[in-house]
Amino acid sequence: MIAEVKIKFLETNKEKNIPFYATPGSAGMDLTACLAQDVTLQPLERRLIPTGIAIQLPSADFAAFIFARSGLASKHGITLPNCVGVIDSDYTGELMVSLINLSREAYTIKHGERIAQLVVMEVAKAKFNVVDELGVTERGDGGFGSTGHF
Repeated sequence: MIAEVKIKFLETNKEKNIPFYATPGSAGMDLTACLAQDVTLQPLERRLIPTGIAIQLPSADFAAFIFARSGLASKHGITLPNCVGVIDSDYTGELMVSLINLSREAYTIKHGERIAQLVVMEVAKAKFNVVDELGVTERGDGGFGSTGHF
């Protein structure tokens, strides 16, 4: 399935590079930092990093999600403090990436560096039905660790 997503380049984005899939099997497109000057994240510091782009999703049936780049997280401890950023279909402002440095060393983010992944997905709207009882399942109300597997 293809979702037609509109993209707007902000004045700060001189290169006007459209995010793209690196391989045919890629689920996410790399987002890059759009910076006037390098940003150094100290250990445990959080910062919002601009991307220089805004998008408009085709309808309320879609949302965009910002995920950490696995290489940046595993090699340098740079990840998202909220784990996943959610871009609602009606948000048309600049995409900003909240990053945190979980390492013990400072890390410098440079203009154009790949900082996160953007995934566009269809979303289902939930309709809640109030009931007195829920159906029986094998797991039931067993919580964390109840299946014996970690």
